[in-house]
Amino acid sequence: MWNIKEPFDRALVRQARAPLTGEQVHSLRYFWYDGIFAAISEAFYLAYIPLFALAYGATNQQVGWITAVGNLAGALALFPGARMLEKTGKPKSLVVWTGGGIARVSLLLLAVIPIFGLPAEIAIAAITLLNGLRAFMANFCNPAWTSLVAEIVPDFMRGRYFSERNMTMGIATLLVSAVAGWLVYTGNTATSDDMLGFQIVFALSFATGMVSTFAFSRIIEPQARTLKVGEDEEPGGKFAAILRSPGFVGFVASAFVWNLALQIAAPFFNVYLVTHLGADTTMVGIATAASSLTGLLGLLIFGRLMDRKGAVWLVIVTGFPIVVLPVLWAFYTDPYQVVINNLFGGFLWAGYNLANFNLLLQLTPHRQRAHAVALYQTAVFSSAVIGPLIGGYIADNVIFQAVFVLSGLGRLIAMFIFVGMTALPLRRLQRQAVAPIGG
Repeated sequence: MWNIKEPFDRALVRQARAPLTGEQVHSLRYFWYDGIFAAISEAFYLAYIPLFALAYGATNQQVGWITAVGNLAGALALFPGARMLEKTGKPKSLVVWTGGGIARVSLLLLAVIPIFGLPAEIAIAAITLLNGLRAFMANFCNPAWTSLVAEIVPDFMRGRYFSERNMTMGIATLLVSAVAGWLVYTGNTATSDDMLGFQIVFALSFATGMVSTFAFSRIIEPQARTLKVGEDEEPGGKFAAILRSPGFVGFVASAFVWNLALQIAAPFFNVYLVTHLGADTTMVGIATAASSLTGLLGLLIFGRLMDRKGAVWLVIVTGFPIVVLPVLWAFYTDPYQVVINNLFGGFLWAGYNLANFNLLLQLTPHRQRAHAVALYQTAVFSSAVIGPLIGGYIADNVIFQAVFVLSGLGRLIAMFIFVGMTALPLRRLQRQAVAPIGG
C-alpha cells in the first residue's frame, strides 16, 4: 500500500549530506507539517487583529497599544520561559502547552467577543488583553522551541531544509491570505454588525493552529542536553559566556534598533491601506498574498546562496534594500502600488528572515542557547513595545507619512550597527582562522 510518508522521507534523506536516523527523519517530517499549519493559522489572523479593532472604532493610538502590549507581554515571557526550560529539560512539552495550547485558545476567544455585544471601548480592551495573552504564551516557549529546533535539524542541512520548509509555509500563506481577506469581506457584508467575517477567520485560525500543535507533539524529543540550574561551568556565569560569543552583542544591538524601526510602522501598514488608500479587506488579502508569492521565489534562490555565501552575507544583501521599502509608502496614492511594494518585499524578507534565524543559531553558544535566545528576543520585543506607541502618536498628531520615513531611517541605522559590530568582527575571526602559521 502506498504511504505518503515514504516519498517525503526519501526527500529528507536526499537533502542530508550525512546519514539520518529514523527518529531524525520522523521529527523533521512532523516539524515540516507543524510549519505548514502554523503558517495557515497565522495567515488567518495576523493581518486582521488591527482591522478587528478598527471595526470597533479604535484610533491609531489604540491600534499601537494593541501591538505594544503584545510585544511587552512577549518580552516579559522570555526569561521565565528559559528558566522553566532549565528546570524541566522538556522543551517539547513547554511548546505544546503554552505556544501551541493557550496561545491558540486566545484566538478562539477573540472570535467570541462580538457575541457578547460589548461596548466598543471594552471590546478594544479585550482584544488588547487577548492579543497580549497570545504573545506571552507564544514567546514563553520561544527559548524551548529554538533549543529543540537546533537539536532536531542537523547543522549540515539547515540552509536547504529551512528554505524548503519556509517555501511550503509561504505557499500555504499565499493560498490562505487571499481566502482570509475574502472571508472577512464576505462575512462582514453578509450581516449588519460587520463582525462575522472576523469571527470566521479567528475560528479557522484556532482550528488550523491546533493541527500544527498536534504535529509538533509528534516530534521525538532528543535526550535532553539542556543545562539544569547551577550546572553552568563557564567562568563568570552564563551571561558572561553569552556576551563573549563573537558578534553576538552587535547582533542583539542591531536587532533592537531594527525591530524598533519595524514596529514604528508595522501595525499601521494595513490601517493606512484601508483608511487612506481606500482598500477593502479583500485587497489587504491580495497585498499579503503578493508578499508570499515572491517569498517563494526568494526562498528558492536564497536557500542555496546562503549555503555558499553564509548568513552574514545574506543579511547584508537583503537588509539594505529592505530599508527603502517603508519610505516608498509615503508616496503611494493607490492600493496597487502597495501590491508592487510587497512583491519586492516578499522576495527580500524571505532571504533576510532565513539568514537571521540561521545566524541566531550560529551565534548562540550551545550550553547557554536558551538564555541567549531569551536575551536576543527580549531586545527584539522590548524595542517593539516602544515602536508602535511612537508610530501611533505620529500618525494621530503629526502626519502618517512620517511614520514610514522614520521606519526606513531606523532600519538603515540598524544595518550599519550590524555591519560594524557583527559582520566585520566575524570576518576578522574567519581571516585569523585561515591565516598561515607565523603569518
